[in-house]
Amino acid sequence: MNKNIENKLEDKNTKPTSMRVLIYDFLTTQEAAVSLADVEEYFDYADRSTLYRTLKTFEEKGIVHCIQENNTSKYLLCGDDCDEHTHKDWHLHLYCKICKQTTCQTDVVLPKHLQTNFRIDEVRFFVKGVCEKCLKESLQ
Repeated sequence: MNKNIENKLEDKNTKPTSMRVLIYDFLTTQEAAVSLADVEEYFDYADRSTLYRTLKTFEEKGIVHCIQENNTSKYLLCGDDCDEHTHKDWHLHLYCKICKQTTCQTDVVLPKHLQTNFRIDEVRFFVKGVCEKCLKESLQ
């Protein structure tokens, strides 16, 4: 198994099973958010419920954040500062209406210390539009 991934999972209080290491490794290669169906397609030999439980565990432990798109959950790896209590992915998520992909725009962020007496556990900062690749293809 990949020791680096094992260590990352252990740092998040998550037992590094073989499937968890494989799914984490797969997520590191993704530029856009992936759905359970995307993960299933990649791991065609794996049980759907195992894949789902792994993604939900990753979400609970602050390893991935979940983005809701048109009644579908999609997952992206979190930053190292997320944990099982608070997700700190306070950046913009861009959804392309043509290719249906969601990407993170990490240079557009909300202030981490908002002036409020409200404990913020999660922020959803989501924009729908057309990505650069789809725009270029539509002009050809």
